Amino acid sequence: MQDITHILQALEAGDLAATDQLLPVVYAELQRLARQKLAHEAPGQTLTATALVHEAYLRLVGQSAEQEWDHRGHFFAAAAESMRRILIENARRKKRLKHGGDHERVDLPEISAPALEQPDDLLSLDEALTLFAEEDPQKAELVKLRYFAGLSEQEAADVLGISRATAARHWAYSRAWLYHQMRGDTDQLV
Repeated sequence: MQDITHILQALEAGDLAATDQLLPVVYAELQRLARQKLAHEAPGQTLTATALVHEAYLRLVGQSAEQEWDHRGHFFAAAAESMRRILIENARRKKRLKHGGDHERVDLPEISAPALEQPDDLLSLDEALTLFAEEDPQKAELVKLRYFAGLSEQEAADVLGISRATAARHWAYSRAWLYHQMRGDTDQLV
């Protein structure tokens, strides 16, 4: 397997051929991360893993002139952030009135079944995560890597350069903080 770091450095140096080398190397990993994330999305999601990967990749490579990639983990952290933004934009688009607004999507075979409760609102998660990033950027980055990129605890710890035990503690705290924020609890977590 080619060294992703070297390809990323060539890409930021302006080598257009590096773009052709990068996609085959990272595609399978990005596809796996996208499938994991989309598996947790609400039923009726129209965005496919392939579309999510392609959009994220185009955004990453398109900004490469101004982006400096330090290493493989840095690239995948940026990919996680890019996928997060795409999913947020997609959720906002679907909430617009011309795209159905507050109407709930129901598949035809399920018409007779009672409407299922909506999963956690992605937009309120995004708002809470933005606030959390102001308070603790590293823990917010961990949430992005775990939730939006679908990385395991160990993979996220490796990307952030922290131990797995620290990642586990940060993950537990982050989930509790976000849960309370999204529920509107005003008490601070200690």
